[in-house]
Amino acid sequence: MIEWRPLGTGSRPVPRPVATPLVWAGAFGGALMLVALLNTVVGTDRPGLALLALSLLAAVLGLCARFTAAPGTAFLCWLFLNGFAIPPAGILTWVGPRDTTWLACLLTATLVGTALARLAHARAAYRRLAPGRGDGPYGS
Repeated sequence: MIEWRPLGTGSRPVPRPVATPLVWAGAFGGALMLVALLNTVVGTDRPGLALLALSLLAAVLGLCARFTAAPGTAFLCWLFLNGFAIPPAGILTWVGPRDTTWLACLLTATLVGTALARLAHARAAYRRLAPGRGDGPYGS
């Protein structure tokens, strides 16, 4: 006997975040390529542009990551920013206020990306479970 089953019913789970080591590998490779591209096109005399680009990378990586991956993602982006995007290239330095601000900016970007993803997934899950989704505010 053939049993007919509807294909599009049932609840869909909220997407699971990507594993932390995979996010960190993406941060390592992405920051490396981004800093190399910026150094080739713009040069090492514009650290603000490099910080902006790496902050966008950190936010994009945060969209698919867990909150626990944020500090490592920010640190990896900061390593490439500090080591290769500012002169002297290839040497890690620590200038207290500047590097603290850069780390805070990268960490904030990663956390904002992760929080936005969690909010979007929660909203999508709520919409899937809400009964009577009509056109008006009180259903149809």
